Formats: sequence, structure tokens, C-alpha cells
Amino acid sequence: MNIKSLLLGSAAALAAVSGAQAADAIVAAEPEPMEYVRVCDAFGTGYFYIPGTETCLKIGGYVRFQTDFGPDRRLDGSSRGRGTSDWDTFTRGQLQFDAKNDTELGTLESTIVLQTNADQSDNSGSTFLDTASFAIAGFKFGYYYSWWDDGIAGETDALATTTLFNSISYTYDGGAFKAGISVDELEGLNGPASLPLLPNAFRAHDNGVGVAAMVSGSIGGVTATLIGGYDTEREDGAIRAILSAELGAGTFSLAGVYATDPNAYYNESEWTVAASYEFKATDKLTITPAAQYFGDYAFISNVDAWRVGLTAGYQITDGLKALATVQYQDVDDSATFTQVGGDEVTGFLRLQRDF
Repeated sequence: MNIKSLLLGSAAALAAVSGAQAADAIVAAEPEPMEYVRVCDAFGTGYFYIPGTETCLKIGGYVRFQTDFGPDRRLDGSSRGRGTSDWDTFTRGQLQFDAKNDTELGTLESTIVLQTNADQSDNSGSTFLDTASFAIAGFKFGYYYSWWDDGIAGETDALATTTLFNSISYTYDGGAFKAGISVDELEGLNGPASLPLLPNAFRAHDNGVGVAAMVSGSIGGVTATLIGGYDTEREDGAIRAILSAELGAGTFSLAGVYATDPNAYYNESEWTVAASYEFKATDKLTITPAAQYFGDYAFISNVDAWRVGLTAGYQITDGLKALATVQYQDVDDSATFTQVGGDEVTGFLRLQRDF
């Protein structure tokens, strides 16, 4: 073998090795383009498109710090029932998720609300589902607040007993005119926890069903709303009317309720009337005096009650507001059921950060 042949063979071997290495080389994949969050303005402010979809999502909520005061406050962040203290402070956190998208049947919308109440005394701070619903073409399904939850301005009135149900409803919204009907599950509902020994307090039913209807109309600055609810298990119901009108620098509201007997929708009294005036003192300060009278309070014949109150709200800055309220209530003494008699002063102070 001469030197020329040796050189040619070496060159061929090197070329083969180089080709093999080139074939095994790892080529880095091109990064996929990043999809940035896009603002969705089709359903109002605060919505954005969920990446990769045409569904718009809005995230909001609030943090609330509140101190309740009054005789025998219940130590669980609520005003229902009786406790052993004259004041109670609790903190609440709430998150709300709203999702909407257009379909051939109209807007499909859904809402989830998660809430946690933290009390130093006996609240574990566990998170629970406050609302979960979806709606399309006027129909609404899920666990949500009914029309009975809408009262008048201020913190004085008691115009409903139970307002949160698993429901199926239909609402016709014609702008100035609205009407609707709902079927509500009433399973497990009891009478007021604060008055467990009253003669007409009702007990829970396993197959409870309620039917409610609503009609509302607006013209100019005047709005009238009529609501009725029928408890099929107890075969009793209630009807409520609210009239509100813009008057001067505020809004005047007048309401009335009549119940045939204790039922899931109204179990405060046989009849009641209430009024409030929401006065906008400044751009940031709102003052609302209110009063309510109860006939046959707690459905005890000839036992009446009345309540007056004042609520003041102040917008401290964007996203932060304060609310203070004080209420005085007087109930006729009852020789048999003394727990409904007497008078008391209650109220609360609240700071709330909305986002």
C-alpha cells in the first residue's frame, strides 16, 4: 500500500464519521408563539378572553371587616340566633367568577361565588359555595339568590326570610318591563333560628318545593315590583310589593308583605310595611333612614313590633368603602312567649375593599 492510497482511505473514513455525527445532531424546536390575554369588551369592563377560547371571564370579589353589636350577639359572624356576647367581629373573603360567551341561543353566562367567614371564636374559616348558576335564553339553573333577596335601601328592613335556593327559573326581560317564574327546592328549611319556640314555627320537610313569580315595571324614575311565593309543603305563601321613586336628591321606597301563615318565603310576621329614603348627601356619602312595622309579629296574634334605623355609607376611595348602621326595635310583650318581647338596639360597623 502506497502513501497515496493510505491518505485516500483516511479521508474517506473521516467523511463517514462526520456524516454520521451530522445525522445524529439534535435540532432545537421552534418555540410556539405565546398567546397573550386579550381584553373582552363585549360584556362590560373587567372581562378577558380565556386563552384559546371565545369565552370571556371576569374575576372580582371583596374583603370585609365587620363588627356587630347588640345584646347576645352570636359568635359566628352572623346575626341569626343568640349568643353570649354584646359584640362580635368577623372577617369575610369572597371571590366571584363570571363567564360569558355568545351562542346561537344568545349569551351563555355562568357565575360561581366562593365565600369564607373567619371568626376568632368558633368559625373554622372553611370556604363554601355561595352561588353557582348558569343561564341562557332567559332560563337560569343552579344555586342562586331569588327575587326575594332584593329589598329596599338601607339595613333596617326584613322583607324576606329565605332567599337562596336550588332553582330553575325563567325571566322575560323587556327592559322597562320584566316578568318571571321559578321553581325552588325548599328541602331542609326550618323556621327562624332566633325564635325556635314560637307556636307557628315550622320544621324542615324533605320534599319541599316552592313556586315564585315576579312582575316589575319602570317608567321615568318610578319602579314597581310585585313578587309572590307559595310553599307547597306547608300550603302557605306570601306576596310582596315594592314601589321606589326618585325624589329630590335621593330615592324613596315603600314596601309591604302579607303571609297567610309561616312559610319558606316569609316567616317574620303576618303582615308588614316598610319605608326608606336613600339620600345622597355628597358624591361619597349616602344616608338612609328607614322604618318598619310588623303586624302579628312571629305570627302571634295581637303581638306587634316596630323598628327604626339609620344607615350611612361612605366611599373612602376607589375600591374601599365604609358602612355603619344602627337599629332600634320594640316588640310587644307576650305573656306566653317572652322571647319576642322587649326592645333592643343593634347595628354594625363595616369596612370593605372591593375589586
